[in-house]
Amino acid sequence: MTGTAINVGTVIAGTVVGLALRRKMPDRISHTVVQGIGVFTLFIGMSMALETKNVLVVLFSMAIGSVIGTAMDIEGWLERTASRLEARFARRESGGLARGFIAASLLFCVGPMAVLGSIQDGLTGDYRILVTKAIMDGFCSIAFAATLGAGVALSAAAILIYQGGLTLAATAIKGFLTDAAVREMTATGGLLIVGIGVDMLGIKKIHVANMLPAIAVALVLARLALKL
Repeated sequence: MTGTAINVGTVIAGTVVGLALRRKMPDRISHTVVQGIGVFTLFIGMSMALETKNVLVVLFSMAIGSVIGTAMDIEGWLERTASRLEARFARRESGGLARGFIAASLLFCVGPMAVLGSIQDGLTGDYRILVTKAIMDGFCSIAFAATLGAGVALSAAAILIYQGGLTLAATAIKGFLTDAAVREMTATGGLLIVGIGVDMLGIKKIHVANMLPAIAVALVLARLALKL
């Protein structure tokens, strides 16, 4: 839960700063910050991916997981769900507090980094992904709070429940996983993080959400590999 706690803290701190500034961060500064975080995200992803001891497990996990995720259209479902929720609450709640909460919660919770980071934190105690996400969310909170108000701070509760729940669930099943399975799941997740970094830097649009099933596939293939 350490990563989630840090994430909650940065959102609250960012909101305070945004309310104090009451203006958006200059584009040239925010752009440079995003690029820096993108490069760091690539570094984190590669360091995780290099932990693999069986590259074939990672390769087939990515391939099979991508097919499953694309067939399910996970990314499209997430985007449509977020749009429906935002539209529904926008009609029902006209106050700035509610708008800030909904907009920030959707941005901070609907994404592969929240899922991957929470699972990684629960399985291994490694919260580097969530720290990276926390920094990003902190800067976004500044801009959001400056325009949407104090409601942005309430999204910290959504982060705590959502990411905290995923972390606790991952911790609960950790005892049933072998070290090899955790290692290959970590390596596969690392490649997904690389994809997020590539996307952040504007190099290429990577549909990382559609690749999320690769984590579960890595678990299955790692266990099968041990039996061969």
